Amino acid sequence: MKDYIRQMRAKIGHDPLIFVGASVCPYRDGKILLQRRRDSGLWADHGGCVEFGERVEDAARRELREETGLRAGALELAGVFSGEETLHVYPNGDQAYIVIVGYLCGDFAGEPHADPKEVLELAWFSLDALPPEEEISPPSRPALAACVARLRERV
Repeated sequence: MKDYIRQMRAKIGHDPLIFVGASVCPYRDGKILLQRRRDSGLWADHGGCVEFGERVEDAARRELREETGLRAGALELAGVFSGEETLHVYPNGDQAYIVIVGYLCGDFAGEPHADPKEVLELAWFSLDALPPEEEISPPSRPALAACVARLRERV
């Protein structure tokens, strides 16, 4: 069932919906790749909704490819994030409670290019020069923080 969230939204409008999201933080040379979202103008990791019947890892790889053109190899689980910090109201009014499965990815191929339908720009950020918290999309904050913390432990 492709476009599961769109089908559900057609039935319930902007009312709250619970769904699983997959997010990916690609990294190399001490930097992570973030996107500036078209819908909010805020910085975020790469990801989206898991489609009905789709494996979470496959959703993470699909979203990374769609949004950046990068092809992910091995994914490293950064954590599963839920709770009040993942309640979100999107700019279009859709309300969601998102259970986020976040991944780090240092194993990818290709050169990043932004999908103009979803992404305003892509940029590599040093772990010590990330955008300010208020410029990061709220649903991305927990997974992004976990990814950054894990990468800092390795340095």
